[in-house]
Amino acid sequence: MTEEDIAAWLRAHPGFLASRPDLYRMLTPPRRVHGEELADHMAAMLSAERAATRSLAEAAREGDGFAARTHDAVLALIASRDPLETISHEWPALLGLEHCALAAEGVPAAQRLALPPGSVARLLPTGRDTMVRASPTELALLHAEAAGLVCRDALARVPLAEAPALLVLGARHAAALPSRGAAPHLLFLARAVATALER
Repeated sequence: MTEEDIAAWLRAHPGFLASRPDLYRMLTPPRRVHGEELADHMAAMLSAERAATRSLAEAAREGDGFAARTHDAVLALIASRDPLETISHEWPALLGLEHCALAAEGVPAAQRLALPPGSVARLLPTGRDTMVRASPTELALLHAEAAGLVCRDALARVPLAEAPALLVLGARHAAALPSRGAAPHLLFLARAVATALER
């Protein structure tokens, strides 16, 4: 398309930019132009920047809250005599979640979800050690009786020698499991689980 084609299309669709304020962040404002149109343009750009800043601030607050809850969960695990019971019974309240569990391939065991062979590699492809899923799948397999409550979940590979395993966390509210910045905290939790189970 030529510049004239784009200009003609925008003239034919005058509400296009107004309905997509995020595009204003990418546009260069006109210079040495005065009047109402420039003011509208600048106001739209400011509005888009404020929305982006609010979004970043909210994500930072969610991440900080999850980090603090992660520390509390690990402290509970350190003091625990039964790590799997602590994960399934204490961690949901400490992390502000609906469901927490260790899921492992192989022989079923108490306080542990059993996964079919190959599940860990399928759910967390090579190169991924954590994942926060806004639209989780296989809820019954991963969240058992809490499946109906989970709208977002997180998976973290637990480095166990005995079998491929995952730490599975399920949230009713998206804010409880932030999509940004959660990976280091999920890895920390998964390594803490592995350490506790190897004691």
